[in-house]
Amino acid sequence: MTEKKSKNSLARTGKQGRHIPRLTGNLRAHSLQLPDAIWDAPGMVILGRRLKSVIFTTDVAIIRNCNADAVMGVYPFTPQQIISQTLISASSIPVLAGVGGGTTTGMRAVLMARDAEAHGAFGVVLNAPTKNDTIRAIKKVIDIPIIVTVLSEDVDIGSRIDAGVSVLNVSAASKTPEVVRTIRKEFDKIPIIATGGPTEETIRKTIEAGANTISYTPPSTADIFAVMMDKYREDLKNKDITNDATEDGLLKAIDLLI
Repeated sequence: MTEKKSKNSLARTGKQGRHIPRLTGNLRAHSLQLPDAIWDAPGMVILGRRLKSVIFTTDVAIIRNCNADAVMGVYPFTPQQIISQTLISASSIPVLAGVGGGTTTGMRAVLMARDAEAHGAFGVVLNAPTKNDTIRAIKKVIDIPIIVTVLSEDVDIGSRIDAGVSVLNVSAASKTPEVVRTIRKEFDKIPIIATGGPTEETIRKTIEAGANTISYTPPSTADIFAVMMDKYREDLKNKDITNDATEDGLLKAIDLLI
C-alpha cells in the first residue's frame, strides 16, 4: 500500500519530481475528485486542450464542482439546442455535446451539430445507431470532432472513420476493455474515449487496452447529499443549533453590507 501511494504521489508531482502547487479555498475545497487511475491515461488533444478524463453528466452543479478535463453532455431525450447551450455556457471546461443519432436523425441531427459548434462545443457526440449518411452530412457543416458511440466489437469501424468520425466513444459495459483492444489491433491511431468502470482496477484495464481518455459517470447529487446529510446529523447530534453565538456578529456584518 505504501509503495502504491508513493507512485501516485510521484505521478502527480510531474516529470522529474517537480512540485505542482495546488490552490483552493475553504468554500471550493469540497468537490468531486475523479479516481487517480484516470490520470494514467495518455489523453487526446482536442482544439489545443489535452483531455484525459471526461465526466458523463448534464448536472451543472457537478460540472462546476469536479476536476474532470471535459464534459460529455449526452442524455436520453431528444437533443435540444437550449440544453447544449446551457451546458456550454455554464461549464468552465470543454463540452462534448450530444446531438442525437438514435431517435433524432438526419437533418435534425445535422442542425443540432451545427448549433452546438456555434455555441462553443469542442465536439459532438452521436449515438450508436447513427447512419453513416448522417455522419457525412454533419462532417460537411462542422469543423469540430465527430464522436460516435460504439457498443460492441461487431461495429464496422472502418466505415465510421471513412464517413467522417474523428473519435470513438466505446461504451460496452464490462466488455469495454475487450472492445477497445479489438479496435486497437486494426486502428492503432484512432482516438478512443472509453468508460472506465467502477474501480481503479477496471479503469487501468481500460487504459492498458488502448483507451486515450476515460469517461467517468459520477454519483448523483442525491447520493452526494446523502453522505453530507449523514455527516451533518452526526455533527449536530449533541449541539443546540437554535442558539448561534455568532448571530450578533453576523447581523453587524449584514448592516455593513447594506
